[in-house]
Amino acid sequence: MTRALIAMGTNLPHEGAAGPALLTRAVAALAAAGLAPRTLSAIWETSAWPDPSQPNYFNAVAELDCGPRGPQPLYAALRAIEAAFGRSREERYGARTLDLDVLAVDGFVGTFGAVILPHPRLHERGFVLAPLGEVAPGWRHPILGRSAGEMLAELQNPGLLTRIGPFPAG
Repeated sequence: MTRALIAMGTNLPHEGAAGPALLTRAVAALAAAGLAPRTLSAIWETSAWPDPSQPNYFNAVAELDCGPRGPQPLYAALRAIEAAFGRSREERYGARTLDLDVLAVDGFVGTFGAVILPHPRLHERGFVLAPLGEVAPGWRHPILGRSAGEMLAELQNPGLLTRIGPFPAG
């Protein structure tokens, strides 16, 4: 099985769920799509980036078994889940019901269709690095050679990072 690290985020409700409850539903959708979570970070409340006037986000990182899927099929599966959660891609960095980003896939470095691995901006985002460090403390960026914790410590302004706690029972 191939390990994938996936960032999850939400700052808009969908079908009566918001925040941690919506992320819990997203984890169930990942499992239903054959992307069984191995490990989940805690849920973190974070300031919206790059537009802090948006509602705060709830973020997490999941370590998944993506089976034989490579980066492109994984990306397609994540986009289908986002669409099922009402995700609209009309505005870059706009508020969203669900955002699922491929951060890294074991054994893959480079560009694979619409997927760049590792994610080209993960080292700049506290809202990714804090939960990533919980899920994969031993993971090292294959290009920069640094752990999530090291990259988080180097950020000038990581933004609001409040650890909410574990995922609620689904």
